[in-house]
Amino acid sequence: MIPRFYDATEGRVSIDGVDVRDIAQEELRRSIGIALQETVLFRGSIRDNIRYGRPEASQEEVAAAARAAQAHDFIMALPDGYDTLVGQRGVNLSGGQKQRIAIARALLVKPAVLILDDSTSAVDVETEARILDALAEETRSCARILIAQRISTVLHADTILVLDEGRIVAKGTHDELLASSPVYREIHESQLGNGGAMHG
Repeated sequence: MIPRFYDATEGRVSIDGVDVRDIAQEELRRSIGIALQETVLFRGSIRDNIRYGRPEASQEEVAAAARAAQAHDFIMALPDGYDTLVGQRGVNLSGGQKQRIAIARALLVKPAVLILDDSTSAVDVETEARILDALAEETRSCARILIAQRISTVLHADTILVLDEGRIVAKGTHDELLASSPVYREIHESQLGNGGAMHG
């Protein structure tokens, strides 16, 4: 609903107090960076895939976005680096590599709103932590919406919404939800254990 792939049937969605329906669609979508769990890559070079939403971006800007997404090192290890050709739908890359390229692409547009929809699900926890640290640094001035099944992804979010069977059942910070939400607490214990190794 934020990029208006479809409109809200009740209430409204706004950015900085402006209803998204009052923003020209092209302008709206230019201001939003999205990386999805099921990454769509196109036939062409890795550079062109990262630059898809901002084709005029310099190589330095492309590399900076890739570094933040923890993609630069594996890209440089490929025989042709950023000129490496990607097969249709990225068939010659792993799931985690594709996700990191998609995150770099979302960052490169310098969005006002960044949406990551389970987009680190195919990377290991340590790489995910580095990505989240870099995102916190690179996207200070934009709103970040993280949709995730792993609690480690949202641990330090300002506000966490807990969904159960498609409905919001709780809202708060990590500590607030641990204290007040049985659903959140159950997820936390199943993923991280009672010791809360990822807590804090």
